Amino acid sequence: MPKSLVLGNGNMLLCLDEKARVRDFYYHYVGLENHAGSGCVHRIGIMVDGEFSWLEGLNWKIEMGYKEDSLVSDVVMTNQTIGIKINFKDTVYNEKCIFLRKATVNNLWDSKREVKLFFHQQFRIYDTERRDTGYYDPDREVITHYEGRRVFVVGGRQGRKSFDDYCVGNYGIEGKVGTWKDAEDGVLEKNPIEHGPVDSVIGFTFEIEGHKKKIVDYWITAAKVLDEARNLHEYVLARNEDHLLESTEDYWKAWVNKNNLDFQDLDKKFVDLFKKSLLIIRTHTGNEGGIIASADSDMLQYGRDTYAYVWPRDGAFVTLSLIKAKHYTLARKFFEFCNDVISEDGYFFHKYRSDKSIGSSWHPWSKDGKKQLAIQEDETALILYSLWEYYEASLNIEFIESVYNSLIKKAAEFMYHYRDKRTGLPKESYDPWEQKYGISTFTSSTVYGGLLAASKFAEILGKEEAAKKYKHEAEEIKVLIVKYLHNSNNGYFYNRIVSEKEGFGFDDTVDISSFFGLFYFDILGIKDQMLDDVYDVVERELFCRTKVGGVIRYVKDEYHRVSDDAPGNPWIITTLWVAQYKIKKAETLHELEQAKEVFEWVYKQTTSAGLLPEQVSSDTGKHLSAAPLTWSHAEYVTTVMQYLNKRTELTK
Repeated sequence: MPKSLVLGNGNMLLCLDEKARVRDFYYHYVGLENHAGSGCVHRIGIMVDGEFSWLEGLNWKIEMGYKEDSLVSDVVMTNQTIGIKINFKDTVYNEKCIFLRKATVNNLWDSKREVKLFFHQQFRIYDTERRDTGYYDPDREVITHYEGRRVFVVGGRQGRKSFDDYCVGNYGIEGKVGTWKDAEDGVLEKNPIEHGPVDSVIGFTFEIEGHKKKIVDYWITAAKVLDEARNLHEYVLARNEDHLLESTEDYWKAWVNKNNLDFQDLDKKFVDLFKKSLLIIRTHTGNEGGIIASADSDMLQYGRDTYAYVWPRDGAFVTLSLIKAKHYTLARKFFEFCNDVISEDGYFFHKYRSDKSIGSSWHPWSKDGKKQLAIQEDETALILYSLWEYYEASLNIEFIESVYNSLIKKAAEFMYHYRDKRTGLPKESYDPWEQKYGISTFTSSTVYGGLLAASKFAEILGKEEAAKKYKHEAEEIKVLIVKYLHNSNNGYFYNRIVSEKEGFGFDDTVDISSFFGLFYFDILGIKDQMLDDVYDVVERELFCRTKVGGVIRYVKDEYHRVSDDAPGNPWIITTLWVAQYKIKKAETLHELEQAKEVFEWVYKQTTSAGLLPEQVSSDTGKHLSAAPLTWSHAEYVTTVMQYLNKRTELTK
């Protein structure tokens, strides 16, 4: 289920669904330790004049959004049948691990109403069903959930009073569906403690005069020890919930606007999506530097895992967008993460967890009885390529010097030696889509870019021999890409070369990544007729010809494919890659305007709150796979910055 809102501060990350219910609760790392995953849901319920309803019910009209330029929600829930409207402001406090939720309950009728508002918490601490404990703390008037070194304190206020009703219970065992069921009669049983799979409910009782409103504040603090979680609760009481919400909103507005970018002729909706994308990227970036692909835990990769991992490839492209948008501090943190996790042999593993440990993988280390590296070499190359972009923008030579031997040289030496003896191209590895093993056009292009970056680093640091060596190999690979991978039969480039018992074969699948690699890393000049021919094939074979539009990854892409007769689904990143090509090729403002058509298409794929998915259904446009996808938002930021820079260049 694609998420509707994400809120975070680099250590705590929450995802809310289309009913404003908490569905993912990550702490203490972004994307790691989801304490409300695996189907957990934090429900909200209300009883008005003796009639109860959960806010996800059919009679509730729900509008999901954010406050402008901020990571504070703007949610409106209206039920005309019972005459109640509730406005929610939710956020994760930017300074500390506190989830804040302010509910403003409006009485739409003339008469006084009796109201009881319920908040339900369902945890799987450490993402396990056992060993959790929940209890009512009468001294502080809070509910505490804990297991080991993870403690969550649930508190709230209506006026100056804490909640007046509560219950702690079990779910998923002994025939129990959950303690939330206890709220439906309006009276909670006040069970004070439970262990195992534990959930809890708190209730606030109050009256509202006709056409008046009452406010309920609710929060969850998170810490590694009980005293710290309790102190955070006291911090909320002392600092005041309104102050924390307002200061968080102000902080994010300042953060996203700090570089004072000139958006020139772009429509406000495109600018708003740009800023929203930066904020979404920030929520998915841990304070330790890791950038996860998506916090959407409901999206299971092959039914076995989520996207809550750090892929060096995704991270490199996301970091490129941060560099272009002048957010250099976050970019440096990512490279520090990479410096810490690179293998001794100089390559990156498939993916990592946010705590810098190796992530799960489906890439084998042997095939047909032969040893192979279970890597995607593009992930190693892209780190060096993006690091050079960081240096050019920031001129932080001290940082480059500090990671030259441990990161740059190590990766460059690996790429230098990891070459196929028959062709001279980079050896086989997995493609950017993590599906095919071979010598791909895309990966070869990234290795060219990575080695060229290594050469530049060596040159500025006075390492002349290394600079010459890496540049020579890069230029040789560039020539060999055209020699071996150009497909003269269709004017495109082969997706990959595949080893066979005798020699090698060719995979002629038309894949957008081949085209992207060629123009993005300057394997072919932007005015090269060969590149024009390649684009003609992209337009013919990969443009989605349904009413949805967009660009698919490759011919006969079956990942979430609608049916056997349907084309592959259009992706946000692949469609934006085409826009990047048009921007690079544009020689007039009129030609540059074509990019806006893609911006419009991307904007139409957003949720009401401005979140972008990985891909959309080719027949309905419905969001598929992970949402939000960090890479999708990053490519939008990158493309907008390329557009603005090109427009400045053309108007000089």
